[in-house]
Order: sequence, then C-alpha cells, then structure tokens
Amino acid sequence: MTDYEHLLVKQEGDTVRITMNRPERRNTLTEAHLRELLDAFETTGRSDATGIVLAGEGKAFSAGHDFSDVAARDLAGVRDLLQLCTRLMRTIESVPQVVIARVHAIATAAGCQLVASCDLAVAAESALFALPGGKGGWFCHTPAVPVARNIGRKRLMEMALTGDTIDAATAAEWGLVNYAVPDDQLDARVDDLLARATRGSRFGKAVGKQTLYAQLDRPEADAYAIATEVMASLSQSPGAKEGMAAFLEKRKPVWPD
Repeated sequence: MTDYEHLLVKQEGDTVRITMNRPERRNTLTEAHLRELLDAFETTGRSDATGIVLAGEGKAFSAGHDFSDVAARDLAGVRDLLQLCTRLMRTIESVPQVVIARVHAIATAAGCQLVASCDLAVAAESALFALPGGKGGWFCHTPAVPVARNIGRKRLMEMALTGDTIDAATAAEWGLVNYAVPDDQLDARVDDLLARATRGSRFGKAVGKQTLYAQLDRPEADAYAIATEVMASLSQSPGAKEGMAAFLEKRKPVWPD
C-alpha cells in the first residue's frame, strides 16, 4: 500500500486497515491529513478489498479539525477545508467496500463526523463522543450532518446544543455506533461484525450499500422508485442468480465474485 505521513495503511486478506497516526495531535484533521485519508479511501475503493477498518492511534480516535490549521485561513480557505472534509465523508459512503469505524477512544466534532459517516461502528466502552461546538465559538454545523442521519432529532439537538460528551453505551443506544464493547474485546467485535457484513456477493453488496445511501432521507415514493429499479436490475446479476439457485436447490452458494 502507499506510504503516508499521517496514516498507517495495511491490507490483510480482503480487509484494508486505515489507521490515523497523529497521536501527538490527537489525530486532528489538517488539510494534509484529510487529503491522505481521501487518497487512502479512493485507492482502496478501486481495489478488490471487501472491507475497510478505520481506526486511530493514541489517546483519541480523532479530535476533529485542527484549530491551528483553521485559524490561519480566511473565509475562502476555511470553505475549501470544509469542502475537502465533506468530500472525504461522501467518499466513505460511496466506496463499494463495507467501512467500519474502530473507535477506541474519544471522537469529537469532525472525528465524530467520521464515525457517523462510516457504514458501521464498534466502540470500546471507554470511548466518548461529542459535538463540542455547541459550548464553544464554532458550532459543529458540518459534523452534525451525518450525526443527524444516525440519531433522532432530539438527541442530535442535545449533542449539538450542549456540546457534552456521551459515553459509548449511550452512543450505541442512540444509534451512533452499532455496539459498545469491553475495551479488550474491541478488535474481536470489529472483525466479527466486518466478517458478517462482507459475506455474500461482492458486487451485490457494493450496489446494495450505494443504493441504501441513495434512498436514505428521500421521500418514500422516491426511495421506492430507486430501490425497485436497482433491485429488479440486480436480480439478473450472477450473484443474485447463484443465491436464488442455491436456496432453491438447498445447497451452499458458490459466489462468482
């Protein structure tokens, strides 16, 4: 895999592990760090991997934007930085692989945004989550976008307006993460969830993920129109045909992809 300054990227079988590696800066998201993350996800998206694990080194999963980077920019510069961050978040959603966040520690602001943008997330019980802009001077407008699509409106308002942290158990109850687990079980639960989420036809899974994002938050009629056409088309794919044949013939499927 490509060598990066701020990331560790390693492929293990069908899984690519992308680890943010700026522990001395709590994995804050400078422009350089965002560009490396974007490149790592785009590169992996073009590969034959089936799963991606996003993790962080050090005392934080990610503390969000680096204020030393933000404060030095004018309006146009900050807008460019936020647009780059948005492109990363949308890329995480659009790559064909299943993306799971391994959250070992605190994730705040754009770090919480990263967790919310991943398809799945498992958190250690000691992890914390926050949109701290609500108690500061720079409100967490963009981090709130994917968080809002993970948790309910009142819970979003509580996180965004108070800026308070929530623990991993609360994050799981609210839907920000799938599971909160004992710290020493984090890797095992990440691997287990990823294995379950990547089984089956690779092509069918990739289209399935992308269609889910396409129909989410659309009016019901539009969502059905999108889902119906894609599902009808995919019924003719080799993976779908094999899955149906295996079911009818009462045998294990042999996936063509």
